[in-house]
Amino acid sequence: MIDVLVRLYPAAYRAACGQEIVDVHREMTTGMPWAVRLRADADLAAHALRVRMRLDSASSAGQLLALAAPFALAAAAVDSGLRLTRWYAGLVHSPAPVRVQLSTMEGRWTLYLLLSLLVCVGAIIALTGRWVLGVGVAACGLLGTAAQWTVTPHLYGDGVDTPVAALLTVVVVLACPPDRRGDRRLSAAAGAMAAAAWFPVVVVDTRAFGVTTDYGAWPMLVLAFTGAALALRARSSGLREIGAMAVASPSLIAYAYTDASLEPLPVLGILLALPVTVLLTALFHAVRRQH
Repeated sequence: MIDVLVRLYPAAYRAACGQEIVDVHREMTTGMPWAVRLRADADLAAHALRVRMRLDSASSAGQLLALAAPFALAAAAVDSGLRLTRWYAGLVHSPAPVRVQLSTMEGRWTLYLLLSLLVCVGAIIALTGRWVLGVGVAACGLLGTAAQWTVTPHLYGDGVDTPVAALLTVVVVLACPPDRRGDRRLSAAAGAMAAAAWFPVVVVDTRAFGVTTDYGAWPMLVLAFTGAALALRARSSGLREIGAMAVASPSLIAYAYTDASLEPLPVLGILLALPVTVLLTALFHAVRRQH
């Protein structure tokens, strides 16, 4: 089995390190239970594929995904959190008694809310320090969302944006290099971004503030501003940071696309948010460097 797994590595890497990988793997798994050996084989296969696709932490793509992963989780949590709070706002403001509404709720709506809750809880767990557990919970919610869409697509609005965004988010999070997962600074920034993106929209949805020009754009703008803030802190041009935000943005783009109701100006503004932000960040960086 180990010989087959080693073949997943690129030829040059296999020639340089293949025998060492085989020896270490056999030493680690000899006499271990089959479940432990199976997990070790899976880890080895995952590492081989990362090296082959150049997604390890030493590569540019791996570093980009490491930066994007916590924000992708946070973006998915914002999208799911807004679903939950909008359902709750409708529940509270409805003239029918809450008990009656809950007793007549269809199973598909219960599953819809449960999947959204799983994404939110998983993101919170991951961003507060238990990355693997949190990602597992969030991934179950996201994959369940994509699966439910195939049966009841009307729950998620028109188009395929919601399931595609859910699947892309899972890919981004799982592709993050293992040794770059759970960075405390990035997790804290992602959590702050999620709170800033979620809370003002909830204030509007609960009718605590009666006027809005949001059209679904606010969470996306918060994500773009977060990328700019990270770039300014790192004194970079912003290309890597805003690029990571673009990779992390599918959930918020799907939310904005649905919420804007295809009105041309909001949709155009949403699409231009990241390019305009990277341009402004680069200009600011150039001016600061001259001084």
